[in-house]
Formats: sequence, C-alpha cells, structure tokens
Amino acid sequence: MAMRKSLASIVPVASLLIAGCAAVGPDYAPPVPSASREGARSAFVEGGAAAFKSEPLPDRWWQLYADQRLDALVEEALGANTDLRVAAANLERSRAIVAEARARAGVQTGLDAQPSVGEASNLGIGSPAGVHTTFDMGASISYEVDVVGRIRRGIEAVEADAGAQAAAYDLAVITVVADVVDAYSGACAAGAQITVANRSVALQQQSLALLERGRRAGVGTPLDIARSATLLAQLRAAVPRLESSRRAALYRLAVLLGREPKDFPPELATCSTVPTIRQALPIGDGAALLRRRPDIREAERQLAAATARIGVATADLYPTISLGASLGSTSRSLDGLMDSAAFRFSAGPLISWSFPNRRVARTRIEQANATSRAALATFDGRVLGALRETETALATYARDIEENARLATARDESRKALVLQQRLARGGLASGLETLDAQRTFAQAEAALAASQTTIATDRVRLFLALGGGWGDPAARRATGNGN
Repeated sequence: MAMRKSLASIVPVASLLIAGCAAVGPDYAPPVPSASREGARSAFVEGGAAAFKSEPLPDRWWQLYADQRLDALVEEALGANTDLRVAAANLERSRAIVAEARARAGVQTGLDAQPSVGEASNLGIGSPAGVHTTFDMGASISYEVDVVGRIRRGIEAVEADAGAQAAAYDLAVITVVADVVDAYSGACAAGAQITVANRSVALQQQSLALLERGRRAGVGTPLDIARSATLLAQLRAAVPRLESSRRAALYRLAVLLGREPKDFPPELATCSTVPTIRQALPIGDGAALLRRRPDIREAERQLAAATARIGVATADLYPTISLGASLGSTSRSLDGLMDSAAFRFSAGPLISWSFPNRRVARTRIEQANATSRAALATFDGRVLGALRETETALATYARDIEENARLATARDESRKALVLQQRLARGGLASGLETLDAQRTFAQAEAALAASQTTIATDRVRLFLALGGGWGDPAARRATGNGN
C-alpha cells in the first residue's frame, strides 16, 4: 500500500516536469548556404552553351545513351558491387543504432534469480552457524524521465547520423554507376582508337609497298623508303599502349560488377564504337543541383547531428530523474520462495539525482558548439565545391565538343589532301616525301579525333557525376531494398 501511494504521488509530478520543460540546446533548422544564396538558385554560368539544355536531369541519366548493354551492366553493378555492399551494411548499422536509442528511451525491466551458499562467521565465539543455502528471485522496472530532453536530443543525433549514412550510400550508388559507364566507355573508346591505329598502319603498309616497288623500278629514293618505314613503326608503336588501356578498362569493369578481373564481358573485348548521347545534355539549375547532390545532403545531416549533440552535452548540466520499483523473494529453500514472509519490495529511492561535474560539462558543450560550427563550414564548403565542380565540368565538356568538331574538320581536310597528293604522285607530279607528309598528317588527324572522342566520353561521365545524377527519390528506393 505504501509503495502504491508513493508512486501515485510521484507520477503526476514527473508528468508535470515532462510537460513543462523543453529540450535544452538549440533547435535545428536546415541551413541556407551562406556564400551562394543567389548563385545556387540560378542557371549555371556555363550552361548557355549549345551542348546543354536547361531541362531537369533525368533520374537515370545513363539511359540517355539508349544502350541496352550499358543498362544491363549498370543493373548488374547495382546488385553486386562490393562498395555498395559495404555502404548498405553501414546504413543497416546506423539504423540499428537508431532503434537501440529509441528502445533505451522506454521502460526498462529486469528479472534475476540466483542461489548462494555461505557460512556466517562467529568471530571465534561459540560454534559456527554452519553452511546455509539462500535462494533469491526478483524483478525490477525503471524509467528515466527525460526532463531536459537529453534522451530526445540523443535520438535526434543518431537519426541525423543515419540520414548522413543514407546520403553516403546514395553517393556510393551514383559513383558506382558513373564508374561503370566510364569503364564501359573507356573500353569501347580504346577499341575505337585501336581501329583507327590499325587502319593507319594498313594504309602506311600499302604506301611502303608502293615505294619499294617504285624503287625497284628505278623511281623513288632509299630515303623515302626509310622515312616511310619509320612512320610505319611509329604507328605500330601506338597499338600496344591502346591495347593496355582497353584491358585495364575491362578489368576495372569486371570488378565493378563484382566479378574477378578475368570475367569481364567478353563481347566488350572487340567493342569499337564509343557510346555517346546525340542530343544536348539536360543539366537543370543550381537549386536542383543542391537538392540532388548526396554529399551536400550528407553534410547537412552531419550538421543536424552536431546541433543535436549540443543539447546532449547541455543536458549534463542538469540532474537525471529515474522512477523505479522492484519486487522479489528471498528464502533458504526453493519451496519457501512462495511464502508470504519471504516476499520483499522496494520503491525507493524512486527519484535518483546525479549531479555532474559542471566544469567538465561546460567544456563538453564548448566542444559540441565548435563541432557544430565546423559542420556548418563543411556544409558551405560542399555547396561551393559542388558549384565549382559542375561549372568546371560544363566548361570542359563544351570546349572539348568544340575542339572535337574542329578536329573532325581537320581530319576531313587532311583526307582530301592525301587523296589529291596520291593522285599527283601517281602522275609523277609529286615526290614520295610530299606524299609521306600527307599520310603522316592524315594519320595524326585521325588519331587526334579518336583521342578527342575518348576525352568527351570521360567528360560526359564526370559532368553527370558532378550534377549528382542518380534517382529522384533515393529514400523510396532504399525503403524497398532495391538499388536500381
């Protein structure tokens, strides 16, 4: 009866404390990027080039290539990539930490039972009391009253940590997708360069054969033949390096797919068509970029966690209040545990006050505040970095597109010059050296154009990665447990 009265008097008081006190520490509000309030909402400076359009970036940007083989490779990587498995495990762990924090905020119960054997000391006076056995069984219940919001702020902190980990997972996803597209493009681009190099070698072999026949017929000089042979050797020397680049891209792609390097898709070993997007690229604007980039979302969630931990540190300045009760039975026999005389209960102390070292608590508050300021600076830095990366990628892609068009013109003109030079040579109106120079120029023009196409393929992937290309609703995708 006394226990019931004590609880009846304390519970209303605790309820009033809970209702009347707010959580200590600052309430979190999402930050506005301090250094880019205007720029982050406007169109990109470099976005006016003909290579771009202001339409929103599609959720699955790699489908702009209209390449079913590429789509299949991306899907496979999303299901088997080892980096994504690590990121998914880290995300599961962060969610389990949140569940643990929420569980600790509830009522805690305990149940224990133990036998003990002992002998009471007689201090040398009289006969020993003898060995006796004691059986004890009990149950307890306790609840910490979150008067100043320490528990609430702690839950806010781990929830924000989980949000940051979810953003880190999204960043891993878009990075893996970009790497798959880049490796696929690199393998095919190397194949395209090898094709150009082999074609140049074949043409030069034909030219050398003609010079040698002419020399045997008394036309031409040994110098022309030596120079032609030198050019042939130079063209052949470029092929091994390109083969090495193709193999490296294939091995990289295999590992991205969760396979051994030797298990790359065999059909890509002969791919010689550079994947491309034959339209202006949709890029959106700065506001969409900031919403989409996972690293910015990660920094924002880290700031939220740091802000919540200011409240956790501030709560250490205040005592903690716990409500609890226990009920049990102690007897020298198992049968006696159920006797009324063996029962015991305890309802005190129902309130437990624990006063902290206030100087230590205040230094921890200062640490938490400094961590929060650093997190805010990190967030602002991520925003500026994202804008810089995107503007740089846009400028690079646009300029390389312009260069590619000019290199295509140069290749076409050098082909015309070579055809004309060959006609003159057959009519005896041009020397072998002049024809050799025309052949060298054409080979160099073709190689430069193929290298430019490879560069553009890489630029395109870097641009989409800078834009944060991925999924429109990554949270929904994670909730279904689907990486695609």
